[in-house]
Amino acid sequence: MTRDKTDFWVGLFVLLGIIALAFLALRAGNLSSFSFAPTYKVQAHFDNLGGLKVRAPVKSSGVVVGRVAALSFDNERYQAVVTLDLESQFQFPADSSASILTSGLLGEQYIGLTPGGDDKMLASGSTIQYTQSAVVLEELISKFLYSSASDKGGEDAGAPASP
Repeated sequence: MTRDKTDFWVGLFVLLGIIALAFLALRAGNLSSFSFAPTYKVQAHFDNLGGLKVRAPVKSSGVVVGRVAALSFDNERYQAVVTLDLESQFQFPADSSASILTSGLLGEQYIGLTPGGDDKMLASGSTIQYTQSAVVLEELISKFLYSSASDKGGEDAGAPASP
């Protein structure tokens, strides 16, 4: 009888471990928030996606209103194309803007939608015209370093020559 109890508790512990591993795998793959709500597809063009990934959230005012469905490249415009799946219950004006934002300093990237003021709404297959690309930390650091180096060089060049 004690052997049966021990086997039961070991089995329960193993089952809980498997459930915990499955939960962590879903969270790591950003698949834990599946939604079966009806959606409509919208596209947006960006110069730089940074670290944006498929299944990244699309948020408006901090509320998740959709997910990134696909990332591709437009060979004619030389820009990245992001396809968004927006939930049908959330309607946005046609002149809305999309920005690639970051959660925290080094967190995951997501799309932020800012509603416009147009009377016409985005529909399936439409394109968001106003976009802002991701801010890449390495580019900011290099701009800062080069601008401070050129400022120092500019001060030395403008100084009067000593006799």
